[in-house]
Amino acid sequence: MNELIDEELFSQIEEHLKCSEQSWLLGAGISFDAKLPLMYPLTNKVKKDVESSHKQLFDEIITPLFEELPESCHVEHVLSHLGDYAALADRNKDKRTKINGSEVELACLEEVHNIILESISNVIRCGYLEDKDGNTIEEGTLSKPIVDITAHLDFVDTLFNHASAGVFERRKAVNIFTTNYDTLLEDALALNKVPYWDGFSGGAVAHRIQRYGEPAPLFGQRANLIKMHGSIDWFLCDKGYVWRVRDNDLYPKVDRRVLIYPQATKYIATQQDPFSTQFDLFRKSLNSTNSNVLAVCGYSFGDDHINNEVEFALSKEDNKTVLLAFLECKDEIPTCLERWRSSNFGSRVIIASIHGLYVGKQGPFKRTKDDDYWWTFKGVTSVLKNGCEV
Repeated sequence: MNELIDEELFSQIEEHLKCSEQSWLLGAGISFDAKLPLMYPLTNKVKKDVESSHKQLFDEIITPLFEELPESCHVEHVLSHLGDYAALADRNKDKRTKINGSEVELACLEEVHNIILESISNVIRCGYLEDKDGNTIEEGTLSKPIVDITAHLDFVDTLFNHASAGVFERRKAVNIFTTNYDTLLEDALALNKVPYWDGFSGGAVAHRIQRYGEPAPLFGQRANLIKMHGSIDWFLCDKGYVWRVRDNDLYPKVDRRVLIYPQATKYIATQQDPFSTQFDLFRKSLNSTNSNVLAVCGYSFGDDHINNEVEFALSKEDNKTVLLAFLECKDEIPTCLERWRSSNFGSRVIIASIHGLYVGKQGPFKRTKDDDYWWTFKGVTSVLKNGCEV
């Protein structure tokens, strides 16, 4: 009897992945096989690069910032902290603030901010791998990148050309939300000939047309790609326009900065801020009174802003969204997921992990495989293609 119950629970995953209203939240973990670093290796690489190229700024600003933050901080936390200091300096009449007791000019903070963003962009474009001790294993260059798109191509091909069999006609455009800065998802969609919308109008050079509060188009695309933390090919010009620009293009001929979240506060205007718009689209996708699924892969639930949106939506009485999280959790399930699965909406929280399957308070239920990697990006692609194979 228990085996039958277990099989039924596993089959529910397959049914949820056929849902006509479907969103995906994809984090840094999906790009690991592409030879892109996770957040902490990325932080180590950026620190190395900035220290070697801008030693004085690294010693006077970046090092004190890291010293102020918890040991668990990474480069996004540093950018946030830097943005806060920039906002303070901007409000002061002399355009200065103090870091670790030393006065720092606003112009210096802006310079460091841009240097870090440029370093992140270059690492993502080239690819980088390091071992657990922080030693470089493999490193690409702008002339010879090592980035591998294979896993992304397989996922997109499976999601749109295999897993949609029998539901293609009734399925709405799939929302793909990602916290990643790389362009692998849009490249994989294009290479698989899947028409998608991303809020821009144009070709290789494009301008952002999406405004806060506007919905995604209803027709003409099979996927909506929403990059929640920006992209290495997004730039903000001095007029407040957001452009998508090819690498090494010298136009549009304006001062511009790569647009990666989070940004210094002074540059964000409500109607021009792509990040608030992206989160608005995320919020709307979660609030559904119809059968609706948010599938998660490569995201470790470390972003409170995202987690709060998910919790708020799931806790609504009339909401029918099901959270299906493919999660590594080698040790413990993240605190927020533990709280959610024990709550009154816990039956709509499903966790597929290395330990087995959790459905609300139940679990883990193991599959027959000893080495269960269904929570990985490649594993999720296999589940989409072959089912759970209990």
